[in-house]
Amino acid sequence: MRYVDEFRDPAHARVLLQRVRERMALPALRQRHPVRIMEVCGGHTHTIFRHGLEALLPAGLELVHGPGCPVCVLPRERIDDCVAVAAHPGVILATFGDALRVPGTRASLQQARAEGADVRIVYSPLDALALARAHPQREVVFFALGFETTMPATALTVLQASRERIANFSLLCHHISIVPTLQALLEDKDVQLDGFIGPGHVSMVIGSHPYEFIAHRYQKPFVIAGFEPVDILQSVLMLLSQLAAGEACVENQYARVVAEGGNRQALAAVSEVFELREHALWRGLGDIPRSGMRLRQTYAAFDAERRFGLFDMAESVAPEPASACCDQVLKGCCQPKQCPLFGSECIPEHPVGALMVSSEGACAACYQYRR
Repeated sequence: MRYVDEFRDPAHARVLLQRVRERMALPALRQRHPVRIMEVCGGHTHTIFRHGLEALLPAGLELVHGPGCPVCVLPRERIDDCVAVAAHPGVILATFGDALRVPGTRASLQQARAEGADVRIVYSPLDALALARAHPQREVVFFALGFETTMPATALTVLQASRERIANFSLLCHHISIVPTLQALLEDKDVQLDGFIGPGHVSMVIGSHPYEFIAHRYQKPFVIAGFEPVDILQSVLMLLSQLAAGEACVENQYARVVAEGGNRQALAAVSEVFELREHALWRGLGDIPRSGMRLRQTYAAFDAERRFGLFDMAESVAPEPASACCDQVLKGCCQPKQCPLFGSECIPEHPVGALMVSSEGACAACYQYRR
């Protein structure tokens, strides 16, 4: 408890907030009003809403929400692939719970299960591998999704399946990388940002070096942050200090967890099992080249796309429902409450967009902790 209390200490938070207010009063930052900082990770978004941090910040400082929720950026077509695979006789489709209710173009996996498909919730890819061992006469397909945070576990599971020669196990791979996505945001003229609160869990795997281009090429401050309220406030202060000094660099507030070089063993496993796709579709963001992963030819036997004859991903993403602002929220151009469907047609029990489904979705966080 002492560890958690240290990073939720009200006295420490008040000191940081006062220093944030002092920074915002500096002439260099007053000229920038509003100062717009994007928290990339959905875990940060939930901390911000849960603890009411956005209401404590001074006027002229705005936190906007980024595309760091892997379920939120699942294209409808990828859900369609899962539904199609689950419909095959003898298939068990294993998925994380967050993906169950994400709408496809025709149905969600939850609807497919209600119609008779064998769709099961697992908590790790090793759970899916255990299903394959327990049901040797059936095909077990694991829907592998997530950023660099979850890639190592999937890669190590494939290596384990290869060692055991488990022939009835495969992946429908939708692992994606956060770094090309950040570059796509910075190249988008509609996206106006002054700095980034960087993802802690992804950075635990990849380290801090991959973000250097953000500071050097785009002159945007970037601070890797932890997930407690004091972490967020300290990261905001570090960003404002850079902006006030006219500097842009990558800093690591989460040094207690994130090493500069990342986790080399995890990166080695990912590199052995996966390679980059030329094209990868993101819900709300379109095609971001070389941002998605697929299994290398060495491990093609575990590739569900090859096994079930799925074509590579489509060239364009199916549009969101009319009036939905999912793409604008994912790019930080719109707050969840500004979407006309928020809290009326789109609620967690009946989500229109994936941002209202996921436990890391900005709309779900805003709805759950609305004040």
